[in-house]
Amino acid sequence: MNADPAPIRGYLYAPGSDRRLMEKALAGDADAVVFDLEDAVAPNRKQTAREQVADLLRTPPPKPVFVRVNAIASGLAEADLAAVAGPWLSGVRLPKTESPTEIRQVAELLDRLGCPAGIQCLIESALGVEYAFDLARAHARVMAIGLGEADLRADLGVSGDTGLLYARSRIVIAARAAGLPAPAQSVYPHIRDEEGLRASTLEGKRLGFFGRSLIHPSQIAMVNQIYTPSAEELERARALIEQLDRAEEAGSGAFALPDGRFVDRAIVEAARRILAGARHTREGKH
Repeated sequence: MNADPAPIRGYLYAPGSDRRLMEKALAGDADAVVFDLEDAVAPNRKQTAREQVADLLRTPPPKPVFVRVNAIASGLAEADLAAVAGPWLSGVRLPKTESPTEIRQVAELLDRLGCPAGIQCLIESALGVEYAFDLARAHARVMAIGLGEADLRADLGVSGDTGLLYARSRIVIAARAAGLPAPAQSVYPHIRDEEGLRASTLEGKRLGFFGRSLIHPSQIAMVNQIYTPSAEELERARALIEQLDRAEEAGSGAFALPDGRFVDRAIVEAARRILAGARHTREGKH
């Protein structure tokens, strides 16, 4: 796999109990897939799902594959990990994360299994939100944190987006403060509401998220489009970096644009992240 891959715009969920949907997800246009062993799989289908996911991970997949295991408290996570751990697993999605101890437990098990996968922590409760920064720094394997908003809404007793605004901002700040990439947005559950998906994704981008979890292939194109830099954004980013390079050659680490805006290295780092997203276009991922 590319040592410096393009950032992931969309993670498409597919139930581990449905091989056809998993194969379809692998063949589709999402940048990454998440094979689900948790909510999308009935209790009496857990073992079948493990076996099917493990079978698909015996050979290199065409794109990054993550597996959402069951929560530690369920008592099922260890069996999930033992079944799917291997060299082609990009990451483990750990749901309902509330404690650094849970993360370290998963990391230690991955160590014993000889699996290089990272850990993506899904925060789905008020307690998890309160501990977001500690969770983000719990172990070197933590590669991302994010929200599971359906369960979080229920835990907080809120409806609509207003009640989630604090949690969303908190998760973005915790991720960046811990040195992690911008978190991916939670799923948008209304698969026929294209305008709602657009508005929600644009708002998430403004809040500092990058990318989104998806529950249906029909959502891929719009999320890819929103999280792919436009030609105008790319040109501005390139110009900022070139100007900073010239400023540093002249002995300065900051400069002002012709319109009076002050630019320093922090702003230029944001421009570099925009250019990183351009790799999707260069690699033909639209």
